[in-house]
Amino acid sequence: MQEFERLYGTIAERRDNPQEGSYTCYLFDQGLDKILKKLGEECAETIIACKNRNRREVVSELSDLAFHAAVLMAYLDILPEDIAAELARRAQKQGNLKQIKIVDKNS
Repeated sequence: MQEFERLYGTIAERRDNPQEGSYTCYLFDQGLDKILKKLGEECAETIIACKNRNRREVVSELSDLAFHAAVLMAYLDILPEDIAAELARRAQKQGNLKQIKIVDKNS
């Protein structure tokens, strides 16, 4: 997790102190819609890599996905600690398997 926090720090630094030619700065300049579009693209590419069962590609696409998720987090001022706290809260739950809803299609 240290590496993700380091990545987030670099992204936040680019947000606060833009550098010409930076892809991260480009994403911030383009705004939320562009960041979300890239996040969606990386989700799709991750799914395809998983379906192809290509471990190297999966690792690469998951890394791209993590990067773009971190950009979104920084854009929305969500800290890695916020995510860690939510995951810790969820880890305390027990019996949290969601119940399957049965729909009566005849009514």
